[in-house]
Amino acid sequence: MKITVRVVAGASKNEVVGTMADGSLKIKVMAPPVDGRANEAVRELLGAHFHCSKKQISIISGQTYSRKIIEIAI
Repeated sequence: MKITVRVVAGASKNEVVGTMADGSLKIKVMAPPVDGRANEAVRELLGAHFHCSKKQISIISGQTYSRKIIEIAI
């Protein structure tokens, strides 16, 4: 399954906010966008949200941007 997410890094808490008007999923993570920390936090949060391991979640595109395409191998 592939999804598009919009990530807000450096937020006050980790949470899946909900679906935006364009169909993407809005996610907030506390980790800063430095050295891949926010990407790792996104993988952990989505793993908990979809009840799977973070190893099953891959960032297909958008490694350095707030808009990402994520593949989840469920």
